[in-house]
Amino acid sequence: MSAGAPCTSPRTALYRRRQPERTVLYRTVQGHLASWLELTRDSASGTSVPAYVEREFRRYLECGILAHGFARARCGQCGHDFLIAYSCKGRGVCPAGNARRMVETAAHLTDHVIPRLPVRQWVLSVPKRLRYYLHSNPGVQTLALHIFLSAVEQGLRRCSPGAGPASRIGAVAFIHGFGALLNAHVHFHCVVAEGVFEADGAGGARFHAARGVGPEIIADIQAKVRARLLRALARRALIEREDAEAMGAWDHGGGFSLDATVRIEAHDRHGLERLLRNSRPAGLRAGTAA
Repeated sequence: MSAGAPCTSPRTALYRRRQPERTVLYRTVQGHLASWLELTRDSASGTSVPAYVEREFRRYLECGILAHGFARARCGQCGHDFLIAYSCKGRGVCPAGNARRMVETAAHLTDHVIPRLPVRQWVLSVPKRLRYYLHSNPGVQTLALHIFLSAVEQGLRRCSPGAGPASRIGAVAFIHGFGALLNAHVHFHCVVAEGVFEADGAGGARFHAARGVGPEIIADIQAKVRARLLRALARRALIEREDAEAMGAWDHGGGFSLDATVRIEAHDRHGLERLLRNSRPAGLRAGTAA
């Protein structure tokens, strides 16, 4: 083998540089970012989109481009070397960075956080009329998530024989900011252990497995989330009390949707990791509750 030829061992993977500049997304951002920033600029105040938004787009345009920095890798066995372009490590725009972060988060949660217990995914979305408040006000977003997890906890506690009033759920919550069409649509994906935990008096916790979490329980949880969130928004004068009462009487859930059909058994760790990859939103908040 010549000194400059790459290794040809079957175990050696051939590195190919990612070429973001050839993708439709990159070309769209590159061709229209300046125009979009100008169109969103307020002529009176001179302000445009938030600085972090512009920064993420500009960092994305440098991601994977050799002209903006690279590392040289070399094989000590054959002397072959190649260039690896720097990543932007962005959180909101770059598909490569988002995919890597989703994989890392799912692997970490599967290996180090979620115990070997059955889990269920709970997905909540709210009526379009309320999504603006969740999108524009982080406090309302946190309030809605708290109401949601509290209702799920109460429902699982009722289904868990032997659980006391102080028992708590174990959950990982992801807040999604967009729908499938990239429309503004704040909704919640929560991966919750199928049962509740209770202190055992010796510094540990005892798990009470839930039984019979069926359509009736799920419908009851959805109804409670709906009633509590509407009351909370009315107390904060975000919607009129009359409107809250009217929305509470709408048919077919009144625009509130709760899906809890996906359940992963305790032994299916690969299934859990796949679920977490799909649940984690790219570049948005995630948190744990216990």
